[in-house]
Amino acid sequence: MVMQMTTNQETAPAVEAEEKKTVKGKNMYHFIAEAWNRPSDTYVKDLQWERLIEWRREENYIKLDHPTRLDRARKLGFKAKQGIIVVRGRVRKGSLRRHQIRKGRRAKRRGINKITMGKSLQRIAEERAAKKYPNMEVLNSYWVGMDGQHEWFEIIMVDPHHPVIKADKTINWICSSKQKKRVYRGLTAAGKAGRGLKWKGKGAEKVRPSIKAHDRTGK
Repeated sequence: MVMQMTTNQETAPAVEAEEKKTVKGKNMYHFIAEAWNRPSDTYVKDLQWERLIEWRREENYIKLDHPTRLDRARKLGFKAKQGIIVVRGRVRKGSLRRHQIRKGRRAKRRGINKITMGKSLQRIAEERAAKKYPNMEVLNSYWVGMDGQHEWFEIIMVDPHHPVIKADKTINWICSSKQKKRVYRGLTAAGKAGRGLKWKGKGAEKVRPSIKAHDRTGK
């Protein structure tokens, strides 16, 4: 009996030590997301000041070695593996600015002001990236910065013909023919938001099955 008591007492502190090792708290991605939630109030503000100077000079829709916002990229499906790349591109801000019409119609019908895009700048950035890299499919994208003239987005792109992508069960759904040219059909997260598919119930009665099916009255 004495031997059993001593063995129990010896094992008890070991179990307690193992329980103390488990860390319960916020991980690295949480702090990155928290800093990017309000960039003007965190250390990101000073970083962006330096980055935008470089980004204005570099080529548009350039392939990157690693994403700027690791937390957002991971959340949207990025993996550091062959067949997946990140592209950063910029789109000029503002609505459609048409030139002044000199003659041929009355002022009421000239249609210069209050003409806005049917797509968001993020969707335009995704489509332009797809045109530059025609062998890749757009997975998703996220915002990384803006100045007075442009907004920058980073686009996650996947090669559907790469053997590493085909072997990965978590991403090989993009190799299907149904996902071909998905960015032009509004199948990305930004595309679904622009089609009104993020909302359900009251107020979203005319966005399904599509905007076109309801004579474009859903937007």
